[in-house]
Amino acid sequence: MDFEFTTPTVSEDIAARLRTLIHSGELGPGDRLPPERELAERMRVGRVSLREAIRLLQASGYVEVRRGATGGTFVTQLDRPYQDWLRQMRNRVDEIGDILDLRIGLEARAAALAARRRTDAQLSAMATAIDQLASSDSRTSFRAADAAFHGAVAAAAHNKRLETAIAQARGEMFTPVDRLVYTELIMSSQAAHAAVHEAIRDRNAELAARAMESHLEQTRQELHHVIFGGSRTE
Repeated sequence: MDFEFTTPTVSEDIAARLRTLIHSGELGPGDRLPPERELAERMRVGRVSLREAIRLLQASGYVEVRRGATGGTFVTQLDRPYQDWLRQMRNRVDEIGDILDLRIGLEARAAALAARRRTDAQLSAMATAIDQLASSDSRTSFRAADAAFHGAVAAAAHNKRLETAIAQARGEMFTPVDRLVYTELIMSSQAAHAAVHEAIRDRNAELAARAMESHLEQTRQELHHVIFGGSRTE
């Protein structure tokens, strides 16, 4: 059997990188993307390719372009892309499990390495993210705090390849808070993050890995409920 593989264009690759940031919560509804020149320099891409990537994201409902003095490119409320993602996951039953298996393998390892390699500043960044999670008053702020914590753990592993792989894996899914009662998730996620943080603080690599795996298994249950069991709303 012949398989045909296509290489994504530069613009498609840029769009995928930006979608990863949105899916993982690093960019949320209402956030404004940096100006074109600044974003192109940050991503090390040409401005023409970046413009085409923005058009791709706009066409799929991820961003909107506003004109005028207060204009720019803003992340939408993500209703359409979220529903598209849910349909994809429902049609590919095994995929969400595969993604979570991958995340557990990557992030549990990162937590173990972080317990051995973290700096005090990185430990402080984790604690700050936990505090931000506790004070979250919207789904957007919850997503941002959750992304900040997982990003801090990944950075503390001091392995750039692992950090990049984690970001990509997280970017393949929307966080479950988008369709769950986020006030309930605040408590469970705060407790899970605190357990990972404490193990990393104590330089207990084995416990850090177990705590991260337990946290992501809970995420698996939450995602399964959203995708296959009907969503709970406030």
